[in-house]
Amino acid sequence: MKSKVFTKLLGLFVLLLVFQAAAMEFAFIPLFAGKVLELPPGRADLLLGNEIFWSALIAMAVALTIAIVVAGRISVRLERLLVFARQIADGDLGARLPVNNDVFSAPEAALNVAAARLAKSFAEIESRRQELAAMLDSMQEAVVAVTPEGTVRWSNAVMQRIAGTQIHAGRPLVLFVRDPDLLACVRGALAQGEVRYGRASSLVPGRIFEINAAPLPSGGALAVLHDVTRIEAAEKSRRDFIANVSHELRTPLTSIQGYVETLIEEPSSNSETSHEFLGIILKNATRMNRLTEDLLALAGVESPDYKLALQPMRASALVKDAVEGLGGLVVDSGVVLESAGAPDCVVMADPDAMNQVFGNLVENALKYGKAGKRIRVGARAVEGEVEFSVQDFGPGIASEHLERIFERFYRIDKARSRESGGTGLGLAIVKHVVQAHGGRLWAESELGKGATFRFTLPAVKEASSV
Repeated sequence: MKSKVFTKLLGLFVLLLVFQAAAMEFAFIPLFAGKVLELPPGRADLLLGNEIFWSALIAMAVALTIAIVVAGRISVRLERLLVFARQIADGDLGARLPVNNDVFSAPEAALNVAAARLAKSFAEIESRRQELAAMLDSMQEAVVAVTPEGTVRWSNAVMQRIAGTQIHAGRPLVLFVRDPDLLACVRGALAQGEVRYGRASSLVPGRIFEINAAPLPSGGALAVLHDVTRIEAAEKSRRDFIANVSHELRTPLTSIQGYVETLIEEPSSNSETSHEFLGIILKNATRMNRLTEDLLALAGVESPDYKLALQPMRASALVKDAVEGLGGLVVDSGVVLESAGAPDCVVMADPDAMNQVFGNLVENALKYGKAGKRIRVGARAVEGEVEFSVQDFGPGIASEHLERIFERFYRIDKARSRESGGTGLGLAIVKHVVQAHGGRLWAESELGKGATFRFTLPAVKEASSV
């Protein structure tokens, strides 16, 4: 480029010299030649000097005009380059320079290529940023990044939901999150430059989060929050389950051990005492066997591999089978098991599973509602479902227990339940079986007027019946 500019300027200078010589040769010399010969030597020199002066003045005027034109064109091109540079600096990477076939075409084309490559690079960076943001937003974990000063750099959608407010970048994290454990972990990662761990329990009521705060290579810190509420609940449930099973087994085992040791140590005991002790041993062994069976049944219905042999059945047939099949449970109790009627609606049900459901509900009603002398089993059609019910007329259940009676080992009256041989697992089994059928289960009660356990099964079209 420099050589081209130099060549053009040199050519312009030569052109001006030629123009001046031509002016001298063709304009001034013919005009003043005759006069020079007629004038004395002093006047001739003066006239010749005037000729040179005017020729130089005209040449300068022409040169100045050409210089102004050339300078204007160069100024326009430079201004265009300056505008282009400002557009690129302002982020307009789509700006381009018009390329002309002149001395500036090569740098303009090079600048256009550089701008195109820069635009492509920024587009790739933005695409990757958006992909990363989408990936972080799709995570189940909450993520928030902060600067070395503790202001928010970025946060994903999960963190926004947990905070319960819009987290704005560039503002202190403490304005949006007040959990002391999370803030302590972030401050520790910023101050000490090492990974910090913690647990947050006040971010969302009833939920627990594990915190992992790590320093970033570019400064600042990244905090990741993992919701462990379900894991904690499952672990607590497991601990409670083991404790309950151990307690339920320890009581009959201790009783069996005591009576067996008595029989061994006193072999001369009379037959009546021995018969009484053996009866107690049998009762406790039966209780342990029942507990074991219920534990296996509960493990089966809670298993992901639990499958139902569904078939179309009429609601009236299910109620009839329950009343007739479970009549033996109440035959010696003085309680009447009766039908409250049922529609002929068709439901998809597993007969064996339904026998287990009705059996557990009727047995539960017999244990706790025996004083009412009646147990009623019925069904009715309700908006695309069939609602089944088992009702007793005993003392009823207090409202504070209605939401928890379907939990494993939950008992309203523990002493009475153990005395009647209950394991505390029957209603939990019923809940899982009903849910496996796609139904719902709940209890209604009023103290002094008995309790009603209701569950639903989805109804199917009559054409599906057999």
